[in-house]
Amino acid sequence: MIVTVTPNPSLDRTIELTAPLARGEVQRAGVAHQEPGGKGVNIARVLFASGVDSLALLPGDYDDAVLVALRTLGIPHHGLHLGTALRSNITITEPDGTTTKLNEPGPVIAQAQQRALLQLVVENSEGASWLVLAGSLPPGLPVNFYAQLTMAVRSAFGPAAPRIAIDSSGAPLAAALAGPGDSLPDLVKPNAEELAELTGFPDPYRLEADPLLAVKAAATLVDAGVGAVLATLGSKGAVLVNPEGSWLARSPKIIARSTVGAGDSALAGYLLSQAAGATGPQSLQQAVAHGAAATALPGSTVPALSQTHPAAVSVTVLSDAKEN
Repeated sequence: MIVTVTPNPSLDRTIELTAPLARGEVQRAGVAHQEPGGKGVNIARVLFASGVDSLALLPGDYDDAVLVALRTLGIPHHGLHLGTALRSNITITEPDGTTTKLNEPGPVIAQAQQRALLQLVVENSEGASWLVLAGSLPPGLPVNFYAQLTMAVRSAFGPAAPRIAIDSSGAPLAAALAGPGDSLPDLVKPNAEELAELTGFPDPYRLEADPLLAVKAAATLVDAGVGAVLATLGSKGAVLVNPEGSWLARSPKIIARSTVGAGDSALAGYLLSQAAGATGPQSLQQAVAHGAAATALPGSTVPALSQTHPAAVSVTVLSDAKEN
């Protein structure tokens, strides 16, 4: 069982344009559709599509459009009553794959609801192989909420606690990696920009273009106590850094339709591979295969395992434990 937590879920509306976006003009959409979203929800959708036992935890009322959509899709989930509507996000994709996102802040989470959400996560984490804490934090939640969740779950289950992965950005991600050792995750999944921000590297574009620089930056997080770093580098693939070494995985060139959710799909691919007992490099290979498959799909559509091609993804050893 893989459990995902999405503190700030959304109803994701995607508009596909047939021509480049013209600011200040009236344009007709080619296609428009919507799905339940937020990073953890997206990961749960990928896992469900791939036949993996999973559970999505999120705030939201029973009749909220996000939870209605999850029920319609048949995705296992538990919602926490808020008494107010969840946010909506809008994604605009252009024919060349350029993606523009407009994200609302989300409803305010009161202190009592924060405690209830923490309890919901602890109660549903028993026996899970992975617990994924993903996405932004809505107003009202403290910036270190992910660190609080991590410590609460580990305190509750000790050595039997699930491995914890965090996929966030900005202050919530920095706070999740700034606490004591028992609050640090087993896996963190930044993109190049987030990795640069975390490590103080001045140019995220250089990290994306040079996997060896990305590995060097990621290694500082592993040295500080993070279990592993899966860093996605856009069209350059992804790197995995853990105490055993570092690897680069690249996919053959594909025609990109939308980059929305590609990082979420990559993390889901890594986790489902890990849950099946694969090695780090094998899981990295599946991560890149899932991310590539997502990029080739429209809007925020997520790929099933059967739609991925890990054998086409090349994996290169960049260092091993003897060199670290």
